[in-house]
Amino acid sequence: MNTSLPAELFSHRPFPFGGHAVDGGVNVAVFSEHAERIELCVFDAGGVRELKRYPLFGPINGVFHGLLPGLGVGLVYGLRAHGPFDPDAGQRFNPNKLLLDPCAREIVGRFVWYDEHHGHALGHPDGTRSFDSRDNALHALKARVAEPDSIAPAMLNRPHHETSEVVIYEVHVKGFTKTLADIPAALRGTYAGLAHPAAIAHLKKLGVTTLSLLPVHYSLDEPHLAQRGLANYWGYNTLGFFSADPRLSSHRDNPTLMRAEFRQMVADLHTHGLEVVIDVVFNHTAEGSEAGPTISFRGLDNASWYLLKPDDRSRCENYSHCGNTLAVAHPRVTQFVLDSLRYWVEVMGVDGFRFDLAPVLGRGKHGFDPDAAFFVALRQDPVLANVRLIAEPWDGGPDGYQAGRFPAGFLDWNDRFRDAVRSYWLSCGVTRGEFARRFTASSDLFHHSHRRPSASINFVSAHDGFTLADVVSYSKKHNRFNGEQNRDGRDNEVCANFGVEGPSADPAIIDARRRVRRALLATLLLAQGTPMLYAGDELGNSQGGNNNAYCQDSPLGWIDWEGAESDTQAFVSELIRLRRSEPLLRNAKWFVSHSSGSDQHTIEWLNPAGMSMQVSDWNDSSQHAFACRLLASESASHSLLLIFNPSAQETRFGLVTGGWQRVLDSSALSFPAANETPLQNSLVAPARSLLLLRSAPSTETSS
Repeated sequence: MNTSLPAELFSHRPFPFGGHAVDGGVNVAVFSEHAERIELCVFDAGGVRELKRYPLFGPINGVFHGLLPGLGVGLVYGLRAHGPFDPDAGQRFNPNKLLLDPCAREIVGRFVWYDEHHGHALGHPDGTRSFDSRDNALHALKARVAEPDSIAPAMLNRPHHETSEVVIYEVHVKGFTKTLADIPAALRGTYAGLAHPAAIAHLKKLGVTTLSLLPVHYSLDEPHLAQRGLANYWGYNTLGFFSADPRLSSHRDNPTLMRAEFRQMVADLHTHGLEVVIDVVFNHTAEGSEAGPTISFRGLDNASWYLLKPDDRSRCENYSHCGNTLAVAHPRVTQFVLDSLRYWVEVMGVDGFRFDLAPVLGRGKHGFDPDAAFFVALRQDPVLANVRLIAEPWDGGPDGYQAGRFPAGFLDWNDRFRDAVRSYWLSCGVTRGEFARRFTASSDLFHHSHRRPSASINFVSAHDGFTLADVVSYSKKHNRFNGEQNRDGRDNEVCANFGVEGPSADPAIIDARRRVRRALLATLLLAQGTPMLYAGDELGNSQGGNNNAYCQDSPLGWIDWEGAESDTQAFVSELIRLRRSEPLLRNAKWFVSHSSGSDQHTIEWLNPAGMSMQVSDWNDSSQHAFACRLLASESASHSLLLIFNPSAQETRFGLVTGGWQRVLDSSALSFPAANETPLQNSLVAPARSLLLLRSAPSTETSS
C-alpha cells in the first residue's frame, strides 16, 4: 500500500453525487438503496494499480459517502459494492467487479470486452444466475476527479432564437468535418473541427439556427460490433452521462483538455449565433441486458437503476431494444438525470437536449404519463425549464408511440410528416388531406394543451434511415456492410429509385430524382412547424442505400464534401432565407379557416381550378395537385400561394383574384427574377414541383 495515502476516510457530505475536489480533500457520494457496504478504491495515476480501499460511510437516505483528506484533482478511483447476489430478487452485487462512478466527469482507460467484466460466469449452466469471482480491476474503467465545475464560457454569449424562427440541423460531430479539406487534418472529426471557421462558414451560409448533435456522451461499442471490427459510430450506447466522448476530441487521451475543447466549441458556435442541442440517451445504458457486463449501474444497485420484469426480476425490461431500460421514475434516477442535464447546460454550455426514446422518461407502473415526476421536476427546474427540449416520441414498450403527448415546452419529432410528405411526392398513395394536415403542423397531434405549431419537428430524413439522396435512389435498404445480412434497419421506408437501383446516368432518371428531392426540401422548409434538416442532405450526400449507418465510422457514414452539390446547397440556403423573410411561413399560432371571418392568419385550400376545395375534391383519389393560400388576416392584402404538383406531368392552375409574383419554382435550377411580370389568371406548374407565389405589391387585393 502507498503510505502517503490517508489512513482513513472522514464523514462529510452525502452530496453532490460523484467524486469532487473540495476544501480539505475529495468528497465522494454514491447512491445505492440496497447495498450493504460500498468501498472507495484508490488507484495510481494510470489506473493500473489499486493502492487502497476505504469503506464509505452510510447509507444515509440511500447514499454512501466519505471525505478522503489531503487529496484532490487527479485522484483516480473506482467503487466496489457489497450486497446480495440474488438475481431472482433483481440484485446483482459482486464486489469482485470494480465499478465506474455514474457521475464521473473524467474517465480513465479504454474499455475492452473481457469476460471478467461480467458479474455472472459466461458459459455457466446457470447462466445469469451464476456468480463470477474474477477481479476485473486491471481492465475496468475508472473515474478521475476533475477540476471543480465552473460556469461555461458559452453561458456568457448564449443565443436565443424564438422557437418559430428555429431551423434545426441534425449533425454528427465527426461525420460533418472528417473529409472537409479546409479544416486541418488533426482537427477533422472533432469538437474543435466543428467550431473551425470553415465549418461555421458553411452553417452560416446555410442559415440554420440550431445544431442538434448526435450523442456526445461517453459511450461504448456493443460486443457484437467489437467482434466484427466495427464501432457504434452514432454513440447511442451511453456509459458516462457526465463525460464527453473522447473519440470526438483532438485530446482523446487527456480528459481535462477534452472537456475544455467541448466547452470552447460551444462558446465559438454561440459567438456566431448557433445554438447547440445534444442528443441524450436516458432510456438505457451500455450495460445491456441481464446477460451484459457489470460495469457501473448494475453493480451499484441493479433493482433501482433498471426496470425489471415483474414476473421475473432476474430479467430487464427492454423498452429500448438495447437490452435494458433506465428506471427514470425512481426518485434517485430522476435526480441523476436532472443533475446530468444541469451539468451540460451550466458547465458545458449547451442550449438544450433531444431525448432519445423519450417515452421512457415518463414511464411508470401504468405506462406513459405526461405528468410523470421527471417532467414535473424538469418544468420546475430554474436551469432547465427554459432550454430547448426535443422528444423522440416513441420507444419499444407498450403504447410506445406518444407523438403530441409531451408537455408544453417540448418539441416532438414528427415521423408522420416524413412519411406523408415522402409518400406524396413519390406517388405512394397518400391523400391530399393527409399531406395538408402534415404541411400545417399536424393539428391532430399538437393542437391542444397550449402547444403551438412549432411543437411539430418536421423532417424528411434523419440519422436513422436513408439520406435524402438515397430516398430517391433506392427502393430497398442496402445494409450489407453492417455485417447483419441486411436484417437491420427499417424494411418499410417510403422511397423510390425511379427505375434504377442506385446511381444512374440516365438523364430522365437524374431529372426526376432532382425534382423530387428539391420538392421535398421545399416542402420541409416552407411547412408550418419546426424544420429539421439532416446534415449532408443540402449537399446531395449518399450512404449507398444504407439506412442504418450506426456502425459505419467510415467514408460511408461521413459526409462526402468532395462530391458536394453546390446548386443544392444554394437552393436550401435560399429556402431558409425565404422562410425567415416571410412570417406566414413560420406562423407562431395555428391558422384558422379562410371562411371563419377571423382576424387571425387564415388558410384556404384550393383545387387546380383555383376554387376552394370541397369534400368531393378531398375524396378524389385521382387528383393529387392542389394549392394553399396563406393570408395575414381576412382584412390584410398580403398573402402567399403554395402550389403542389407531384404528378409526372405539368398541371395548369387557376389563380385566385389578384396579381401574383413567382418566388420559387422548386423544379428550376434558378429562382425567378424579382422583376418578372406578375401573373394574373393562371400558370402551368411543372411536373414534380412546388411553387411559391407572393401577392404582387401593385395589385394586392383581398378576396
